[in-house]
Amino acid sequence: MKIETVGFIGLGLIGGSIAKAIKMYHPEIRILAYMRNRETLEQAVREGTVDAACQAVDEEFAACDLIYLCAPVSTNALYLEKLNALVPDTCLLTDVGSTKTDIHEKVRSLGLTGRFIGGHPMAGSEKTGYENAKPHLIENAYYIITPGENASAQAIEAFTAFTASLKAIPMVLDYRQHDFITACVSHLPHLIASSLVELVRDLDGPQELMKQIAAGGFKDITRIASSSPEMWEQICMTNSENIIRVLDHYREQLDELRKELTEKDAGKIHDFFAAAKDYRNSIPDASAGPLKKVYAFYCDMVDEAGGIATLATILASGGISLRNIGIIHNREFEEAVLRVELYDEEAYQKAVALLRKYRYTIYER
Repeated sequence: MKIETVGFIGLGLIGGSIAKAIKMYHPEIRILAYMRNRETLEQAVREGTVDAACQAVDEEFAACDLIYLCAPVSTNALYLEKLNALVPDTCLLTDVGSTKTDIHEKVRSLGLTGRFIGGHPMAGSEKTGYENAKPHLIENAYYIITPGENASAQAIEAFTAFTASLKAIPMVLDYRQHDFITACVSHLPHLIASSLVELVRDLDGPQELMKQIAAGGFKDITRIASSSPEMWEQICMTNSENIIRVLDHYREQLDELRKELTEKDAGKIHDFFAAAKDYRNSIPDASAGPLKKVYAFYCDMVDEAGGIATLATILASGGISLRNIGIIHNREFEEAVLRVELYDEEAYQKAVALLRKYRYTIYER
């Protein structure tokens, strides 16, 4: 399968990032795209991400060898109907939705199982839209591939190889298996994060002291609650059966934990934390789930004028770009004063070595 022209329907965070990755690694490939926001589409053309802006999902897409459906899940199903009458059998169709059952059922009803290969890049951000798209978003992230029942081995192999060429890590799964796994490691964590935020909001007093001192672990595990409400509404509606299944199991765990707390069963409480700690530590650092690998360390610093500026200058002199830096106001679970976050592993290691050379006390996790 030779890919010369690629089409995009929708060009948000994920679609835009994939398009940019294609342009980075395959500049010879022609990209055409359609999205309802004409201003954003024209921006993508000006930046060179897209070669041709389409006015609609029409005959222009018949020239494509591969088409990415990057609109919301329910909208993708409608576009499939249009594409079914427009594109030749040689055109491979894929999507980037976080849930796969609904789209595969639609594909089956349209008789497209031979040329549809579902996809779900396990990458993202609490920020949305093309303006936040970047070519490295899917780099080293798992890219789940869910082939239609009648997709040929050759087509699956070709799409898998193309996905790998964008520096993602392809993994082929049955779409039903995908939806159950993501309900556990992605969808339920988002529900929990949002419910924890709601909990603090409900229990906080008029002075909002909880909100004021919330930091550390609370902010880390609730960061994903800042994600798009529209996207998560769609995910919950299209994977509700699996989410309810894992939510019921989670409720049973909480009930058991409540019982152990009521009975003050220290042994079981200890075992609960120990088992969780052991399993959590066995998870690879390069996680492709919603809680991404964070390249951050902590360091002590005397509270004096220019302290942070001096540290930033040392890193800049070493050619190291900071992603974030901040004072830890709630240090209940932290030994240090300052949290420094970098963009990648290489910058992290270089920064730690450089600051230790200047006698900074560094805490790594």
